[in-house]
Amino acid sequence: MLHGKSGQTGVARLSPEYGFESNGGHDMGTTAEELRAIRENVRAICKDFPDTYWREVDKKEAYPQDFVTALTASGYLAALIPEQYGGAGLGIAEAGVILEEINRSGGNSGACHAQMYTMGTLLRHGNEEQKQRYLPAIARGELRLQAFAVTEPNAGSETTRIETRAVRKGDHYVVNGQKIFISRAKQSDLMLLLARTTPYNDVQDKTQGISVFIVDMRNVKGNMQISPLDMMVNHHTNTIFLEDVEIPAENRIGEEGKGFRYIIDGWNAERILVASEAIGDGRWFTERASTYARERVVFGRPIGANQGVQFPIAKAYAHVEAADLMRFDAAARFDRQEKCGAEANMAKLLASEAAWEAADVCLTTYGGYGFARDYDVERKFRETRLLTVAPVNNNLILAFLGQNVLKMPKSY
Repeated sequence: MLHGKSGQTGVARLSPEYGFESNGGHDMGTTAEELRAIRENVRAICKDFPDTYWREVDKKEAYPQDFVTALTASGYLAALIPEQYGGAGLGIAEAGVILEEINRSGGNSGACHAQMYTMGTLLRHGNEEQKQRYLPAIARGELRLQAFAVTEPNAGSETTRIETRAVRKGDHYVVNGQKIFISRAKQSDLMLLLARTTPYNDVQDKTQGISVFIVDMRNVKGNMQISPLDMMVNHHTNTIFLEDVEIPAENRIGEEGKGFRYIIDGWNAERILVASEAIGDGRWFTERASTYARERVVFGRPIGANQGVQFPIAKAYAHVEAADLMRFDAAARFDRQEKCGAEANMAKLLASEAAWEAADVCLTTYGGYGFARDYDVERKFRETRLLTVAPVNNNLILAFLGQNVLKMPKSY
């Protein structure tokens, strides 16, 4: 079981292999040895779930229940839950390393990553009764909070345009609407739901009038229909229809109408963790590609002896490692509670694009074999492509940087 690190201090500096080394000040307190231990422990767990396991899960479009159970038992899914609520109380850097190593080992951390960060909205903005009611059980693995219902068919990235309504009636809210691209709803006990409590046209500031709720999916009052979508990747993604669903008022997180700001508050953590997953993918691809290029002999010599094969792999490797530095810079700022919106978004942008570059290079290196399921390249190829689009499209990151960092006119 993973344990926390109460009372540790130390200034972190970047280390090419492990991310951080301590030099004795007041910062994250994560030493190279501690990150090395996390990496080794996660790799040990992943050894019990080799390529054949993930290949079969993907083929059957199944949920990797055994893997999620093992990771939960290790305590790693509770990494970001404070020790006072039964979690490990680790930082975003350590959490990122956990997800990175899952993907680097050939797995798909998307099957459970939301359990790690979705609770952040509850942790930062929920009241103490809500935290005590849910967080310890989530930390123990008795409750799963893996679903966050935000996106809608007519809203997409323009979150303020959501149409799902929550109307207060006495001690509860009645919710009607539709959500789309909501992953793991059927594998979750709890779901965070974003809904309008004040119509769009009735608020001057369009970010107001939106609230966040905890939905207990084990005991739904009303009609909630979860319809799986046939997707390119095995993320158990759904459309959710809500008809007169009753949610107790005590399950609203924070103030009514402030929910948009609450979810924005969690975006930086999400960006950093997704960047970490992409880096894990990128390293998987460059390791597989370079190994294959050394071993595959054509015309009497390894194909990796040809610059046309070798150089693209080397370039992809360099881009993945550069993105890794941006990821750890963003993580350090986040864990110091500094502003890190630009860094978190750049980490996600650079890491996802580097991973996609590595995926393309790997597939090209393998040639026809790359399309064969038994080599796992095509599965990881599909999985990593998602990260350039979700949870935020990279074009929106560029728009954010152009407008908010470089102070250029709004482009959309």
